[in-house]
Amino acid sequence: MLRGSIVRIVDAVLGWRSRSSGAVTIGHGTTIAWRRIRRVSGNRLWVGDESIIHADISFEDDGGEIRIGSRTFIGRSNLVCYRRLIIGDDVIMSWGITVVDHDSHSIEWEKRQNDVRDWARGRKEWDHIDHAPVAISNKAWIGFNVSILKGVTIGEGAVIGACSVVTRDVPPYSLAVGNPARVIRTLSPS
Repeated sequence: MLRGSIVRIVDAVLGWRSRSSGAVTIGHGTTIAWRRIRRVSGNRLWVGDESIIHADISFEDDGGEIRIGSRTFIGRSNLVCYRRLIIGDDVIMSWGITVVDHDSHSIEWEKRQNDVRDWARGRKEWDHIDHAPVAISNKAWIGFNVSILKGVTIGEGAVIGACSVVTRDVPPYSLAVGNPARVIRTLSPS
């Protein structure tokens, strides 16, 4: 408890914190579960001011970037990054959410047959695995147990209903639900 208080005091004085040789930058007043960050060396994690991040954050390989805006809340969820995840300001993300910017494995058996063997040796081949950045825009609200897959952009102010699987872009100020998620209503931006 005392350690957390000291960290908050240092945050208030300095306005930000960095760990792991500058790979992580945390804004003023932000709290983050440091023990839930995996493989940050060789990658970049940036979180704005006054955010609360309880997520498990995993980088799959060197060269990844996760940017999380200010005043954003992410509950006990999973952010899995090969190359790029961007989450805006004033975003609320519940618990149980998975955001991933890649397919993890090839759909072709011949290209994934050695995946487990390679993992045991501490490596992974990315040449044949599709990946694309994920962007969650400002003011979005993501319900619990949602999956957001590679290449998706969720527009400003959009709401994603609980347990949805988002496989394509969601326009700003719309409500999307289901598997796969589809827009069922337009929302007012005010």
